[in-house]
Amino acid sequence: MRHEKYDKTEYNGEMKKKNTYNSEFKSKVVLELLSGQHTLNELAEKYQISPATLSSWHKQFQEHAAEVFRRGTTDSVRELEAKEDEITALQQKVGQLTIECDWLKKKYNEIFGPEGAPKTRFTRKQKTAYSAQNKHLDRFRLNTLTASN
Repeated sequence: MRHEKYDKTEYNGEMKKKNTYNSEFKSKVVLELLSGQHTLNELAEKYQISPATLSSWHKQFQEHAAEVFRRGTTDSVRELEAKEDEITALQQKVGQLTIECDWLKKKYNEIFGPEGAPKTRFTRKQKTAYSAQNKHLDRFRLNTLTASN
């Protein structure tokens, strides 16, 4: 059974177990260290954590403690809000495009029916008739162009 302090267990390249601790556990241990009742080495032994790891958590805690009392929005909050705004705009665009696509499908079916547009392939007979008709039109166009000049 996993201890509640572990967020997940990972293995590095040499297949040694590497624990990832959750933030609640880290803050509990650091606050216990800050209370002064136990030394860093005592807490490291008690929770079976490397003293270097515990020292690193303590340093991180002190560096980010001021953020708790900061007023206004932080950079991370602003970045998060910008991403949420972008997601909202993209969702609106997807909705608009879905509506347009559905409308086009409906109009296509109204015009061409459920079978779709008529096929544009010609049979051999139709091809020869079509090309003969175009030759006649080409001669007519050529005659009208030369007559007008």
